[in-house]
Amino acid sequence: MRDAWTVEHEAFTRVIHHYTKHSTLLPLSWQRRSLAVLAKPNPKARVSVEKLDVDGVPCAWFRPEDADPDRTLVYLHGGGYSLGSIDSHRHFVSKLARKARMNAFAIDYRLAPEHVFPAQLEDSVGVWRWLMARGVNPQKAVLCGESAGGGLTMSTLIALRDAGEPLPSAAIVLSPWVDLTLRGRSHDDNAAYDYLHRSVLEIYVRRFVPERVERTHPLVSPVYANLRGLPPLLIQAGGAEALLDDAQMLRRRAQEHGVDVTLTVYDDMVHAFMLFAGVRRAQDAVSEMVGFLDQRAEGSRLVDNASETHYQ
Repeated sequence: MRDAWTVEHEAFTRVIHHYTKHSTLLPLSWQRRSLAVLAKPNPKARVSVEKLDVDGVPCAWFRPEDADPDRTLVYLHGGGYSLGSIDSHRHFVSKLARKARMNAFAIDYRLAPEHVFPAQLEDSVGVWRWLMARGVNPQKAVLCGESAGGGLTMSTLIALRDAGEPLPSAAIVLSPWVDLTLRGRSHDDNAAYDYLHRSVLEIYVRRFVPERVERTHPLVSPVYANLRGLPPLLIQAGGAEALLDDAQMLRRRAQEHGVDVTLTVYDDMVHAFMLFAGVRRAQDAVSEMVGFLDQRAEGSRLVDNASETHYQ
């Protein structure tokens, strides 16, 4: 399908492309359980996991053996606000924490349709306040999320700024879902390649957004928000993914509002490829994240960068 794809990569992409297209026919409870079961822990990860309850929100610390105890990565998983958990993302969170040599804190925010907007935002903001109250240094903390977790990362930053609360030193959003109007042209341009389908995303939107709330609400679709005053931002996206326009619109919006923002587009990659094991571009993306974390999780708040890079 794409010149840069290996046979194995194309086969894997085809499988998830067809599964996702029909996934909403399956019971949601089954989808949630299957994601957690497939993500088995890696005994060689050398990362301890401590689960805890934060005012009713399940969370977990991921602590590598050689982590700097003063630096913290706060992670919000993806899954269309309907799927995903700490267990389904523990491989990726462990890997990122280990490579960055910093502790990670993952949040199991409430899911739709049982809990609609703004429940997820209430959970992420509440957990951030809990971390601040227990001594986490915001100038050595970075907020990160992929897909819907990327959108929630942006919404959390906006809500914290508006409340006058401490902001993290930086944020990373991976294949962020930040425009729930689904207007992006890349939904059509990359429909043959990516496993995200507009029809499936429409179902996720209806689960998450109450009828009384506009899809352009700035905390639902952060690409329509005022982003002034937010910390430095790294955006990563795949060149063959449905949400490529979301990432590019977010970069433009952030740049217009004076945010120090970098967008890296990895050509021929699909949605959230960074989480895929055995994909070379995923390793490159993780390396870029680690470099960003090393630079930003030390209190640097320079506003000197607004760029877009493509990697082939």
